[in-house]
Amino acid sequence: MEYVSAVPVPQPRAEAAAAPDSAGNRRSLAAGLLLGAAGATVVLLASGQTWAEGKAQVGGGTLPLSADGQDVTGLPAALAIVGLAALVAVFAVRAAGRRVVAGLLALSGLGAALSAFLGASDSGALDEKAAQTSGDSSATITALTHTAWPYVTAAGGLLILLAGLLALRYGSRWPTMSGRYERDGSPRPRKAPRAPDPDRPEDLWKALDRGEDPTREA
Repeated sequence: MEYVSAVPVPQPRAEAAAAPDSAGNRRSLAAGLLLGAAGATVVLLASGQTWAEGKAQVGGGTLPLSADGQDVTGLPAALAIVGLAALVAVFAVRAAGRRVVAGLLALSGLGAALSAFLGASDSGALDEKAAQTSGDSSATITALTHTAWPYVTAAGGLLILLAGLLALRYGSRWPTMSGRYERDGSPRPRKAPRAPDPDRPEDLWKALDRGEDPTREA
């Protein structure tokens, strides 16, 4: 009579499925970092460019004036800095804290995009410059034109928003910044301190600094 072995045969499918999942986590991590860093860079650079131009009436003539993004609104640049800090903090916290920081990252991107979009049609900064230049508080800007830089700033804010959404969706699978942990989250084994060599005075001093008795035999 033949007997059939009851030993279960290992199934390679589970191991094969884990590899794509790990690769997907790495892709989402790389995408989140790239989008967040690129978005913050775009916002900071574009908010320093000229957003609006016009002319002010001064002494019977006209004086050309311009306003950059910082003159119109400093909110996009400030939120971009907050987004950068949140992007780094995502890797320093775990569990619920990571979701909170990821939400802050997304909100900072959304706020930067909205404030830049609203500033694209703003004329208040140039009106203020016209009043200061002419000495007339009621003076306003004429021949007002706007550039595309506010919309570039808004696009950078949307990139930060996408990075935040990725962190909310996949952040729980991303590694944390800790030298004691491997990529899979398991603690790294600590190296046992080397026994002090009685012929090396520096080893004896190091043992004393650690609170050890260098005369005690191992």
